[in-house]
Amino acid sequence: MVFSKSFPKVKEKQTVWEEVFLTEEEEKEVEGKAKEENIRLMKECIEDAKKLFEESNLKPYQSDIVQVGISLFEKSSSHNVYWKENKVKEKSIQSK
Repeated sequence: MVFSKSFPKVKEKQTVWEEVFLTEEEEKEVEGKAKEENIRLMKECIEDAKKLFEESNLKPYQSDIVQVGISLFEKSSSHNVYWKENKVKEKSIQSK
């Protein structure tokens, strides 16, 4: 099932909702970019967690660092849908 999003579009002084779809190729491309970004982001989150432990003089147990890294990642990794929505917005603007 391909990704889609609806956008309001004004036609003859009326708002009509237009649904824009990504092709399978576009969706795979966006997912690939999101995956690369998520891996980069997870590594960054683990490094941030290490720094937090050092700065707070906490014992750097590996499992604790990973758990904090995961928490940071979960907070900031909702990019998959975000990237798809941006791609759909681009398509919506280009089709006008």
